[in-house]
Amino acid sequence: MRSMRLLFASPCRWVFSGVPRGRWAGPEEPGKAPCLLRSPGQGLLNGWRPFRSSRASCKLPGSDLREGDAGSCAEAVGEEEEEDEGVEFGTLSNKFSSRKYYHKTTSRFQNLKLREEGEEEPERKPRRGPRNTPYWYFLKCKALIKDDKLAEALELFEVQMLKEERVWPEESNYTVLIGGCGRVGYVKKAFRLYNDMKKRGLTPTEATYTALFNACAESPWKDSGLQSALKLRQQLKSKNEDLNLITYHALLKVCALCSDLRMCFDVLKEIVHKGHVLTAETFSFLLMGCIKDSENGFRYALQVWKQMTKLGIKGDSHTYNLMLRAARDCGIGDPVVASELLLRPTDENSSQLRLAPRRQKEKVKNQRKKGTENAAAVQLDVEAMEKQLFQENSVEAEELIQQQNKDVNQTETEPAALDSPNVAHSRMGALTRRGQNEVEQEQARLSQKLHFCNLPNLLDSRMPDAAVVSLGTVATPSDRLALMGDVEGFLNKMKEDNAEPNIKTFTLLAELVEPQSTSESSLLACLDECKVKADVTFFNTLIRKKSKQGDLEGAKSVLPALVKRGLSPNLQTFCNLAIACHQEKDGLQLLSDMKRSGVTPNKYIYSTLIAAAVRKLDYSYLTEILRDMRNNQVPPNEVIIRQLEFAAQYPPKFDRYKSKNPYLEKIDGFRGYYYQWLKVMAGEETPHPWEKYRTVKRAVDDNKEEAAQEQPGQK
Repeated sequence: MRSMRLLFASPCRWVFSGVPRGRWAGPEEPGKAPCLLRSPGQGLLNGWRPFRSSRASCKLPGSDLREGDAGSCAEAVGEEEEEDEGVEFGTLSNKFSSRKYYHKTTSRFQNLKLREEGEEEPERKPRRGPRNTPYWYFLKCKALIKDDKLAEALELFEVQMLKEERVWPEESNYTVLIGGCGRVGYVKKAFRLYNDMKKRGLTPTEATYTALFNACAESPWKDSGLQSALKLRQQLKSKNEDLNLITYHALLKVCALCSDLRMCFDVLKEIVHKGHVLTAETFSFLLMGCIKDSENGFRYALQVWKQMTKLGIKGDSHTYNLMLRAARDCGIGDPVVASELLLRPTDENSSQLRLAPRRQKEKVKNQRKKGTENAAAVQLDVEAMEKQLFQENSVEAEELIQQQNKDVNQTETEPAALDSPNVAHSRMGALTRRGQNEVEQEQARLSQKLHFCNLPNLLDSRMPDAAVVSLGTVATPSDRLALMGDVEGFLNKMKEDNAEPNIKTFTLLAELVEPQSTSESSLLACLDECKVKADVTFFNTLIRKKSKQGDLEGAKSVLPALVKRGLSPNLQTFCNLAIACHQEKDGLQLLSDMKRSGVTPNKYIYSTLIAAAVRKLDYSYLTEILRDMRNNQVPPNEVIIRQLEFAAQYPPKFDRYKSKNPYLEKIDGFRGYYYQWLKVMAGEETPHPWEKYRTVKRAVDDNKEEAAQEQPGQK
């Protein structure tokens, strides 16, 4: 087929309308019809160029149509149509005969042929319509983070906002996401957002720094979080950034959770040097640092509490709960040092941390302008408090012991006659008073059970009593609670400071009270008196406490009280009951009761039962537990495997041929079943703490980065 092209000459002033597609247009010669056709293979004539024909008539600017010319053109067109009657056009392909538009092929259309249904996600189409504002994205991300949907909030920000709509973010968009990452300890993502924020030229605010410090504090890897926080703090110091008290509190939280109390005091010096007014929240972070020390933490907490009361700051509910945590988890250290520091009279002239109250903020600001002298004086007060808190156990302890021995010898020679009534501690050896013999101490103990308010309370600034000379053995949590007035004295102290106890307060008290005492039995009455609604965790604490004592029946007796208050047992309840199931019949009965209740045991319940069986070396009990795990298809975790590996090992010096051990008679049968059990059970892999906050693409990138960071260390 001949290929026909439409041409027109550049100097031509005429445009022909109605010319069929495939004809030729040329310049008009006087007295001669224009030539519309040319032979194939002939090149373009000079002054000719192709154009696209159209059915609509067009006219170039400045051109005039004449009737004679139009007639001659029509005649020429008619002659050419008669000559080409036998020529057919469009026979190349019927497929494209009706197409008017042609598009260039892209990789997107080529990939459509390779995609199968369900294999790949469809490519996101750009949204049409008005774009959302950065503030709209801020509110949307904030709502998602509040609903514990951090992954969705990150995807909304990174995909829809930045890539699809290409909305320029603001500082608040980054800060709200960094805050969400901080609450879950996602340190890597928080600092990645922070760096991206700086690359875009956005200025971080104090809220941004607070969120970053909080991310470091909540990190599952405390050493890494501490290093990141110290690096950020150094950067802020180099920029001379002034931080507010809230940001300093976040930094204190990092030091309290990831380091120790000494680093907390370094931050406290900086806070005081900047002229900030300390609050109860500031001291609450110091108490969190005290709890890190399991040996002397309770003494540190009492000293920090005394310093707080000297400044006129009253404790709130959170601060009182931290004191209960210190009494539960920490010891008092050396009793001699503790007696000297906690029981000596309050000296108003002694060096202490002197801070201006809230109404003297202006005075503090004026002191900051005067120079470094006043700041150094205030800092010395903090250092004096730090030295008083961290007493050295070498020389100072020996001097205190010698002084204490002299006081004891003097009290023995003096007549045991006191005008004031003597009040003894309800626990033996907690407090020693002058002039009391063993009979009087026993009588005082019996009377104290009815009068808890008379117990000495070291939280009270009016203590210590002049009759108290030293602290005895303070070994148990109940002894440490007694130093704070026991249950009633502690609650009365909270009432004086207008701090309302919550359910967490009573849960901690349930862990601290002496077992099978009147204080334990009066907890429910005190809870109702304070109008606090009990929850399942409170009753689980009571059940766990009785189970640890081996009292399975006593633990079960708490269940009716739980049901009476309209509560239902949960998996934690059964897990606490499993602690007391030392016998095989008790453990199997618990599993049977759970099955009848429609509750499937989890890995924690099985781990608790395995620990009880291993403690008794009951291998038949272990075999039944493993069989039940196999029937319920509960995958074991690392803790369970470690317990079973320990149970399957022979003792180091055990010789089965030399002597017969009744406890190890069934170990061979257990070992055989255990190794077969391992072949059919699928182990549970410990998930990464940040796995649920990552998308698929982000998880692959993070894994590549972690692998790249590990390679240099392996070389």
